[in-house]
Amino acid sequence: MKPDLSASTLAGVLPLESGRQELPSALPALTVLGHPDLSRIGDQAFLGALARGREAWLSRDRPDFSPPGAVTGEPLSDPFLSRAPLRFAPLDDGSVCLHLDGSRTRVTIEGDPVEEARTLSAAELEEGAVLVLSERIVLLLQRRPPPLPSTGETGERFGLIGESAGIEAVCRAIERVAPLSTAVLLRGETGTGKELAARALHEHSPRASRPFLSVNLAAVPPSLAAAELFGSRKGSYTGSVGDRPGYFALADGGTLYLDEIGEAPPEVQAMLLRALESGEVMPVGDPAPRKVDVRIVSATDTDLETAIRQGTFRSPLLHRLSGYLIRLPPLRQRREDIGRLLVHFLRIELERIGDTLPPRVAAGGEPWLPAGLVARLARYAWPGNVRQLQNVARQLAIDGHGQRVLLDTPGLADLMPEVEPPSRLSSSVAVAVVPPPVLPSSGRRRSRRPSDVSEEELIAALRSHRWNLKAAADVLGVARTSLYLLLERSPSVRPAADIPPEEIRQAWERCGGDLEAMAGGLEVSERALRQRLKDLKLR
Repeated sequence: MKPDLSASTLAGVLPLESGRQELPSALPALTVLGHPDLSRIGDQAFLGALARGREAWLSRDRPDFSPPGAVTGEPLSDPFLSRAPLRFAPLDDGSVCLHLDGSRTRVTIEGDPVEEARTLSAAELEEGAVLVLSERIVLLLQRRPPPLPSTGETGERFGLIGESAGIEAVCRAIERVAPLSTAVLLRGETGTGKELAARALHEHSPRASRPFLSVNLAAVPPSLAAAELFGSRKGSYTGSVGDRPGYFALADGGTLYLDEIGEAPPEVQAMLLRALESGEVMPVGDPAPRKVDVRIVSATDTDLETAIRQGTFRSPLLHRLSGYLIRLPPLRQRREDIGRLLVHFLRIELERIGDTLPPRVAAGGEPWLPAGLVARLARYAWPGNVRQLQNVARQLAIDGHGQRVLLDTPGLADLMPEVEPPSRLSSSVAVAVVPPPVLPSSGRRRSRRPSDVSEEELIAALRSHRWNLKAAADVLGVARTSLYLLLERSPSVRPAADIPPEEIRQAWERCGGDLEAMAGGLEVSERALRQRLKDLKLR
């Protein structure tokens, strides 16, 4: 569906001028992360008026929120929200100020209560800010691309849950390359869904009726690699009592998924390279090679470019595997999907223990999914990504079985450690780990003054969270606005705009255009670097 003035995603805000159909590349939008009616989670409202320099409002009765791709929607309609609207006012620097204007709706933003007004900077809107309304409804305010033309499939294409720009890009990439036999390299942090994407590539290809086999190369001993991958003849080695087909032969005509390709030992890399270059495999003990027709899909969370520079990974093998690249986004970069993912996993985990999601809560009833819990999950950095969120959902489902509301149990503290370990996709430089601020029982972070944060602590937090400002602010216990002030004053931090173009171009070539690797090496935020690359016309 082409976004237009009649779409419910733009309802409740001032329309564009007559005859103007063009929208900015990103619009302020509200996404429902938590609602007493679980079916409303994931609904969106695009505040197009703010993009045109006009005010927008939020109340019980407006704007309309609609499921992605839907033509019609409805307001939040919770009786605990005031009909007197909250007012969003755009500012000249790209920030937005939320005014309560006497509304009785209680509002917190990123866990901090709003007394009269709160300004959200342009950077905060890019990362997304979590709003809680009257301790019942959780919204994410962020800038995001306007709705794309509807494909008739929303939310669960290829088993990937969500409507974020990152997941939309992954789905479109799968649609483009699945029908081909091109080798595909899936890159992304652990737990982002690489195997799910690999299966989608196979199931939506002409090879779908043929085998899909998965092998974890990190678990293949070099001494057995040839037999495991290519097969062996009877008596070819001690203990070989019969002919044995390898993974390549078993997957003939289908797809072979090579997981953890970055952890493959050098001997295994050499074997794979020969097989990929020739299209033939040589079973152990067999003098004749065998032709195989196998599509290779590989995956890694390792920084392969750094591994090549260190001599632990073969550059020709990377080129063979990278016929087409798909990058799976980390969960912290698709926060608008957290609500839908949570409900999806809760449904699965409840079914496993013979339970179901509760029926629709009556108007004014107590939410089964507490807003405070959802907000806590939405503010978390998720180092383990979607897999970690599923583990949290399992804990919640089991602990909340038979309960009137889900319980925020002590077990969540172990599943959601406050300090995120450095990613294997980021800079290889060792960094100190910052102890997390002590959290009170309510789950909100301890508030600290910027003057309490040392320079060393600031830099360590930024490095350990790959310069994700929201995550760094959370672990330091300061507001993001305070973090921006610390960055301006820090002698150790340089803005992406101040990095010489030549240095950025060298980093681009060194990292092969890998944004995360570049940001880690240059020590700047990915968002700021992305804009700098656009300015230099490198992206």
